[in-house]
Amino acid sequence: MPTENKSTISHDHRPATELTFEEAVKGGARLIPGKAIAAGIRAEVKRAVDERSKNGLRAPGLAVILVGEDPASAVYVSHKTKACEEVGVMSRRCVLPSDASQAALESLIDELNADSEIDGILLQLPLPGHLEAPPLLERINPAKDVDGFHPYNIGRLAQRMPALRPCTPKGIITLLQKSGIDPKGKDTVIVGASNIVGRPMALEMLLVGSTVTVTHKFTSNLAHKVAMADILIVAVGIPGLVKGEWIKPGAVVIDVGINRLECGRLCGDVEFDAAAQRASLITPVPGGVGPMTVATLLENTLLAATLNP
Repeated sequence: MPTENKSTISHDHRPATELTFEEAVKGGARLIPGKAIAAGIRAEVKRAVDERSKNGLRAPGLAVILVGEDPASAVYVSHKTKACEEVGVMSRRCVLPSDASQAALESLIDELNADSEIDGILLQLPLPGHLEAPPLLERINPAKDVDGFHPYNIGRLAQRMPALRPCTPKGIITLLQKSGIDPKGKDTVIVGASNIVGRPMALEMLLVGSTVTVTHKFTSNLAHKVAMADILIVAVGIPGLVKGEWIKPGAVVIDVGINRLECGRLCGDVEFDAAAQRASLITPVPGGVGPMTVATLLENTLLAATLNP
């Protein structure tokens, strides 16, 4: 976890929304407690699953497809299946060898689409190089697309009629809401334009009335763009790409990146210590956005089961 500068991180226990702008800038950033907020969402999902059981309904079911033996992917899948177990969601791990064919995955997805016990299907990315992810993601029944990546679900989000929403962007919206941040009318800058975070995040922020700028590898003068942000969301996978001195005083900083340095320490895409001296709120890495992604996956699985009993 990034080293917290104890002299600059505020430990005042008032809610973040009670801190004035001047206090926030003077006292250093408050940490957005992603783990605690995610725990609350998991508890809500568990209560809803328990209520379903009392009413004679089966537990929601999630199938996770893992191809190959990538260690990081295996860890992520384990986290997801463990989270399912904790809240009473039935999970099924579908593991295929690294040399599995495109046709084998298509067949597995078709089986899961037809399985009445499975409400959500998640294809763990990235896939081995010989496989094409887009047609596989599109093959998942949109009603079971709990990752929210299907063109149908992205289209609904773009048309302001969201159904199953991408987990990380939806989780970030929840983080902002639970932290008392109203994005309406604020300038949001998103660093990174991936299909997983950056692009759907832009749609989410438009949906809540924010003015959105998306930057990417062709963006010139990134520091100038970042300095305009009332809300900064960074998701590129480059350690310390965004310098603390670029941050607008009082900005809210959401760091989606999680990178392992040679020393073994995990860090984000933002220079944490320097940014924390200028921001009003900032997510830690780890323990910020990551737990929200998993909690939102559970939320989406419950929603899919509710919409498709």
